[in-house]
Amino acid sequence: MAGKQVLEIDGARFETLEGFYEEVSEALIPGSDWGRNLDAFNDILRGGFGTPEGGFRLLWRNHEASRQRLGYPETVRQLKRRLEKCHPENRAHVSERLASAERGTGETVFDWLVDVIERHDEIELVLA
Repeated sequence: MAGKQVLEIDGARFETLEGFYEEVSEALIPGSDWGRNLDAFNDILRGGFGTPEGGFRLLWRNHEASRQRLGYPETVRQLKRRLEKCHPENRAHVSERLASAERGTGETVFDWLVDVIERHDEIELVLA
């Protein structure tokens, strides 16, 4: 990805998923209005919202701090919020994921975010 623009987020500047969305807003798409959820984050990475067309390098500084802060406690919090609002047909699935997170197993919020980023071949994620 030589020559790709580098955009940077800093894990030291946020502790929650909502804080991550704030960091993305400021670092990747300043001044843009967006949905602040995983689907909207995925859309931002596709382009057209102010991120460079043709991809970019995303440098995630202090990613270990993010890995810890966006670990199981934050995952439990997010899944409880999701459970309150999800469609009744999805409640069993979200409940299973919540029970797993409460046991300290399964994907975390950090994992969700990395997964969304890595779906985009034109984006190089650099964890620093």
